[in-house]
Amino acid sequence: QVQLVESGGGLVQAGGSLRLSCAASGIIFSVVTIGWYRQAPGKQRELVASITSRASPNYANSVKGRFTISRDNAKNTVYLQMNSLKPEDTAVYYCNTVPNRADWGQGTQVTVSS
Repeated sequence: QVQLVESGGGLVQAGGSLRLSCAASGIIFSVVTIGWYRQAPGKQRELVASITSRASPNYANSVKGRFTISRDNAKNTVYLQMNSLKPEDTAVYYCNTVPNRADWGQGTQVTVSS
């Protein structure tokens, strides 16, 4: 059974930083592209960052230069370092494969206060 468990969210002031973690099990982690997605209230879920099996990252324009995605295949874990956070980054953050699987985890809430 595939499980992707997100952690590391919280409440932070604008300009602050958070580091999210995504622990995976039940998949051959090292060969898949993993993405961080987010869903803000009233909005569709969007892909904000992804990293290929060869550790090549891609970012949405809205987070480029502020977020950094990385992976540790030995730990089956993907990270999202988020710096210079803005109120518009407030959302529930999820990890999933890219393209995404149908099942989603519970996500981790990120709230950025102004």
